[in-house]
Amino acid sequence: MSAPARDSAGVRSPRRASISARTLRTDRWWQPPLLTTLGLAVFVVYATIRSFVRTAYWVDEYHYLTPFYSPCISDSCVPGSSHFGTFVGELPMWIPLGFLVLPFLLGFRLTCYYYRKAYYRSIWFAPPACAVAEPHTSYTGETRLPLIVQNAHRYFFYVALIVSLINTYDAVKAFHGGSGGFGVGLGTVIITVNVLLLWAYTLSCHSCRHITGGRLKHFSAHPVRYWIWTKVSVLNTRHMQLAWTTLGTLMLTDFYIMLVASGTISDLRFVN
Repeated sequence: MSAPARDSAGVRSPRRASISARTLRTDRWWQPPLLTTLGLAVFVVYATIRSFVRTAYWVDEYHYLTPFYSPCISDSCVPGSSHFGTFVGELPMWIPLGFLVLPFLLGFRLTCYYYRKAYYRSIWFAPPACAVAEPHTSYTGETRLPLIVQNAHRYFFYVALIVSLINTYDAVKAFHGGSGGFGVGLGTVIITVNVLLLWAYTLSCHSCRHITGGRLKHFSAHPVRYWIWTKVSVLNTRHMQLAWTTLGTLMLTDFYIMLVASGTISDLRFVN
């Protein structure tokens, strides 16, 4: 009698060795997926809480605006924090003030090639580690909901470029002294570094690499695009590191602004 259809493929295929144990590995193979899950969970919990609390996100004296609230375009925003004006009325508490871009940034991160690998392995267990059987008996690829949304990554990338420009403007505004002139503080440095790393993460995206030179058949006929493609390719080798680093700098930037805005600490000023 033939094996049931669900047992005819993958790790249950009759062509595979019949091993009752999930894996013969004796090392701590479960550690990387566990740490990945914890790392992602910390950011999700922190970002969710901070996006909804609506407190301590703007330092009027130095023009510090947390990236979780940029751009702030609602009448609910505190005075001064709306760099591009307010063209949306008061928002209920269940809508975050950064609603304009947060869904697109979430989509950009969720569909990122590296993050797919990270949460497919650590959360979906597909597979959790090399030589460790996954619990699923079938795989349909990214052809059905919800995974078909992964194919929209390139479009989320275009929005991420616009958001990076907005974050850059916020960083420029942060070079504002207490007397109204030019000034630099620790917050200015943190915001600027965060923006630079966000640019590096965005431009190191696989979609960016494909857009700049992925479809070229003759590099010699497109020297400018080839040069850009080589630079993006160098960044692309650091995409994983930048993906994690920017999660950390986003939380650090927001946390520092929160401390200054709430009066818990004073901004360390270097100029003015």
